[in-house]
Amino acid sequence: MPHSRLFDTLPMARGPALKNRLMLAPLTNQQSHIDGSLSEEEVRWLAMRAKGGFALVMTAAAPVQPVGQGYPGQLGVFADGHIEGLTRFAASVRDNGAVSAVQLYHGGERADPDLVGTPVAASDSKRNGARGLSLVEVEALRDDFISAALRADAAGCDGVQIHGAHGYILAQFFSPTINQRDDRYGGSFENRARLLLEVIDGIRRQCRPDFQIGLRLSPERFGMRLAEVRELATSIMQAGQIDYLDMSLWDVAKEPHEEEFQGRSLLSYFTELPRGNVRLGAAGKIMDAATAVNLIDAGCDFVTIGRAGILRHDFPMRVHQDSAFLSPPQPVDVEHLRTEGATDPFIAYLRTFPGFVAEQEQAST
Repeated sequence: MPHSRLFDTLPMARGPALKNRLMLAPLTNQQSHIDGSLSEEEVRWLAMRAKGGFALVMTAAAPVQPVGQGYPGQLGVFADGHIEGLTRFAASVRDNGAVSAVQLYHGGERADPDLVGTPVAASDSKRNGARGLSLVEVEALRDDFISAALRADAAGCDGVQIHGAHGYILAQFFSPTINQRDDRYGGSFENRARLLLEVIDGIRRQCRPDFQIGLRLSPERFGMRLAEVRELATSIMQAGQIDYLDMSLWDVAKEPHEEEFQGRSLLSYFTELPRGNVRLGAAGKIMDAATAVNLIDAGCDFVTIGRAGILRHDFPMRVHQDSAFLSPPQPVDVEHLRTEGATDPFIAYLRTFPGFVAEQEQAST
């Protein structure tokens, strides 16, 4: 398949079309303020990616409640005071030719106790000493996801992405092993999916008609069962209330963990699903032009670029110019990351990933 198909326009059911098939992943970068307000440094980092050719630029995961915070320096969307920074983000992304989205998130039992005190979760958990939410608190959590989307709407963002992946709170509710509730949000498949579906429904009803809603799911780890995630993805896409589904696979070439599903790619279990007007994409170790092209050929409507977008803010432009483009080899030196818009807190965070950032001795040789 010619790589030019990566640069076909992608119409969406609602809101602006994407100018190409390359979406920036929501990337934790720890560059914002302690109160959750968006910093100029983070706005600049995101605007660089819009200028570099990404069709949709998404913020890092933004907590919808203070108790959901998972990282220091994480932008928030839990207070009206955050709207001003999100307005600057939306304007800067739009001025650089991209569609904007805020990722709505809550860490649940994976929140950082040093930042939030006692984390909350679907059920009591030994992880971080998290306590289970009461029924009233679950309903408040649902409403806070919806309120966060309304803030993004008020800020002029084109949409939001709901983070239902990676074992964060919405995934915790859906997990048959983590969720031990005995009320209407626990037990059966329908009950465990209820919170996510109510969040989607509430955002769709309360935000403007052309507001885009994306959803991120992951089909493995944290108690996820592939068959259940496929069933959930199918029902959500058939309902048509979201505009795109972003499958986070960690590695788009991998086979499933579950033995009964092995022998074919994990991605193939989702590209074969009926999707109606919902667009489907995937993320996981997409570091070069060829892999991105292969994903479109495999049935994805778009591809979600993470680490490669950190290494090159203009990854889309470079791919457009060179069908054989490869991301820079890792580790990369600190100065390279700085030229790509990363500040010291972000670089310190990237050092927690083995082999990503070169040691200073290497960088100076």
